[in-house]
Amino acid sequence: MTDKAKAFGALHRKGDPVVLYNIWDAGSAKAVAESGAKALATGSWSVAAAQGYPDGEAIPLDQLVTTVRQITAATDLPLSVDFEGAYSTEPDKAAANVAPLIEAGAIGINFEDQVVGGSGLHSAEAQAARIRAIRAMASSRGVDLFINARTDLFLKEPDAGKHRDLIEEAIARGAAYAAAGASGFFVPLLLEPALVAKVVEASSLPVNILLKPGAPDIATFAKAGVGRISYGPFPYRAMIEWLKGQAGGIYAPA
Repeated sequence: MTDKAKAFGALHRKGDPVVLYNIWDAGSAKAVAESGAKALATGSWSVAAAQGYPDGEAIPLDQLVTTVRQITAATDLPLSVDFEGAYSTEPDKAAANVAPLIEAGAIGINFEDQVVGGSGLHSAEAQAARIRAIRAMASSRGVDLFINARTDLFLKEPDAGKHRDLIEEAIARGAAYAAAGASGFFVPLLLEPALVAKVVEASSLPVNILLKPGAPDIATFAKAGVGRISYGPFPYRAMIEWLKGQAGGIYAPA
């Protein structure tokens, strides 16, 4: 676990990002691993959908832990788990909920600051308190857990033209999360390269972006200095559309 955590952290290099094509179960983990991936990461939307649940911590925690165990049994690659809001707003309980993921073999988590099942974002102070508790728990187990602290500022604002106005708050949140013990800073749906570069320049942490269809390519964001690129739910959605197309070709009326 210690070696895997260190290896995973070392993959996050400014301008030479680790690319994570997000998975959802043991089968997808093996497929992506065999394709040449250096590390694996789940997407919460995909994991939930693959088990018949909506996103937003609807999949039971014990079922999520079982999925993590199955993935880590299927491949030796380092695994980061999209853990949404850690299934609790209370710092100690959030930390306790992360512990079974570590026991199942995960060496990283995504941890978001939106209010899961509610509206808006937690205050930076409240989110930092949860990060501190998770860091303390992981450290007590001797694991340098990669806490990818995610801000949903940009995800909550559908008008990309307004993202520029959110940059300073994002930078402030990133600094607060770094001080609390975060390992990375995730800014999903911020996709204007110049704005991404501004966050990268201000952040002491490697910055993660979500590459959705139609966004600039990997090389563009590498030039902007990001340290991590992920794909979120889009691999699963593409696979399901392909499956529906194949099935439709069989079942559609002649």
